[in-house]
Amino acid sequence: MQSASWQIDRRLHFIIGARPLALITLIACISGCAVAPAPLKDTPQVVATPQSGQLNVTLAPATPIGNVQPVYVSIANGTDMPRSVVPSQVFALNEDGNRVAPLPPGEAARQAGGANELKGAVESAALGGILEGAIGAGVGAIVGSVVPRGTDFFGVHGAANGAAVGGAIGGGQGLIGGAGRGQGRADQQANEQMGALALPSTEVRHDFTVSGYVFFPKGDYKQLQVLLVDGETGDTEVIDRPWK
Repeated sequence: MQSASWQIDRRLHFIIGARPLALITLIACISGCAVAPAPLKDTPQVVATPQSGQLNVTLAPATPIGNVQPVYVSIANGTDMPRSVVPSQVFALNEDGNRVAPLPPGEAARQAGGANELKGAVESAALGGILEGAIGAGVGAIVGSVVPRGTDFFGVHGAANGAAVGGAIGGGQGLIGGAGRGQGRADQQANEQMGALALPSTEVRHDFTVSGYVFFPKGDYKQLQVLLVDGETGDTEVIDRPWK
């Protein structure tokens, strides 16, 4: 009759050879999906076209994200004089004609703490919980498979109980830890995307076009006001466009 120690050695050899590969494959497949969606789903692809002798400014308000109103602004310079764009000098005008200053991209990302970002956090938390639950179940199955049937190992009785306890522990810890990491991932992604898509502070030369988002507190606006600086004279040029 084969000894119990021989059976354990044989099971360990099997675990080292086959089960970690399957577990790693499962982890890779699930973790590849655990990504929160970006808060700005559809970004404009059409920009303003330079027109000879004119400054062409267009805007396209996007769907609000939480308490933030993104507006896509495109500036095309068809004149011979360069213009400097300063995002902090782009204003939203309310129904009383008062100017509302834009939010910096980082603050806009922080205030967009609802809607799509929250949805992304929930989805990431769920996926994180599934991932860690799978890891826990896999580890539990490995621990259980090492222990010969009929033998108690830290209160785990055989392979079936090992998998069950491992899955329960991994799943519970995964849902708790995954929720925090999911929210963190959603915050990070919102910040990265909003920063990358924001209207840059730059110079618009002849026949050049500059485009990007400006973020305002959510509200009822009637007009957008853009202040541009003449690159040669230093004079300020004010351009008003209706909110649409």
